[in-house]
Amino acid sequence: MSSTPKRRPIRYRPRYSTGLNVFDAAKERIKWLFDEFDGNVGVSNSGGKDSTVVLELTVQVAKELGAGPVRAVFLDQECEYESTVNYQRYIMSRKDEIKFDWYQIPFRMYNAGNYDNPWLRAWDPDEEWVRDKEPDSIHESPFKTDRFYTLLREIGNAHEGQALLTGIRIEESPNRRLSNVIRPQYKWATWASSGYSPKQGRLHYKFNPIYDWTYNDVWKAIHDNNWVYNEHYDRMYHRGVPKRNMRVSNYHHETAMASLMVLQETEPETWERATRRLEGLNAVTHIGLKAMPRTLPYMFTSWTEYMEHVRDNLIPEADRATYTGYFNELVRTLPELPESEIARQVARAIVINDLYGTTLDNWKSVIVHPDSLKRWQERKEQEDRWKQLRERAS
Repeated sequence: MSSTPKRRPIRYRPRYSTGLNVFDAAKERIKWLFDEFDGNVGVSNSGGKDSTVVLELTVQVAKELGAGPVRAVFLDQECEYESTVNYQRYIMSRKDEIKFDWYQIPFRMYNAGNYDNPWLRAWDPDEEWVRDKEPDSIHESPFKTDRFYTLLREIGNAHEGQALLTGIRIEESPNRRLSNVIRPQYKWATWASSGYSPKQGRLHYKFNPIYDWTYNDVWKAIHDNNWVYNEHYDRMYHRGVPKRNMRVSNYHHETAMASLMVLQETEPETWERATRRLEGLNAVTHIGLKAMPRTLPYMFTSWTEYMEHVRDNLIPEADRATYTGYFNELVRTLPELPESEIARQVARAIVINDLYGTTLDNWKSVIVHPDSLKRWQERKEQEDRWKQLRERAS
């Protein structure tokens, strides 16, 4: 009789009370980084609310310390909201406070709206862009990679000896919580990450000074200080998008497809240009977000059968083994869960064209909670009993 493998308990670091509110605590962290890195502190700016807060806090600290302009970097994904572009132009105009590196360089990004040609070659000189480049941006890539995540890493490598700040918050996902509270990455700070630059032979660091903020803290800071922010948030709010679900990154990523449902209303000109640039976006909005059924369609006998059906009919043959691999790996690593639930989650990833398994990673990080595992274990035992009864009946 096989037994369920025991999971090693996670040991969390103890919590300490500083007596500060999150606003003042974040400023103290940034001041410490200015001292640790001799004032060489920069901000990775996406145009979202979180990086807006980090940038404004860093500018405040720099002024209080008498430091020079704060360096900010933005990797433009071409398919950005016009309101994001307008916000970045505002940042670019603050030359006395901010030294802004706006990268508009060629690279490849995943387009989850198209199964057959799932790539956007952003800023490719041989293609028609969604919009023109900014005159003061960086047009030529100094890097040797053309992929989004490796390009972000190379941008970090380019800022050697600098503390690069981001707006990552642990409220957003269990993975971010674990990575920001368990293991110190720089001295005693857990709210950081590090990378190695082969060119310079040394580490570079990223820090998340508002890692413990809630989204309510973010909006309170923005409004209390009258900071300029991305207007797309107002448009989403007026259309009933929950505050926790608002995002302003590119609108064709597998985790951002919900944003397409309001793009045609909020920015019709952006919508027209985007649908000409990216195949599949128009079809996604016609199908909507309910293409994945909540209950098993009557013509299938199991979620596994349904998963195999959508895999073989939606996914190009060259990529089908990827989803099969995701399914087999989840069955192996999550023996407590019913196979039907794993198949349902993989089928959802197929329907939204999540080739890199981003949504599966997010789901897995939530499902391993002890309460969730207990619930799924009970469901698995029930399914096993029904399976035995059907076999006896046949």
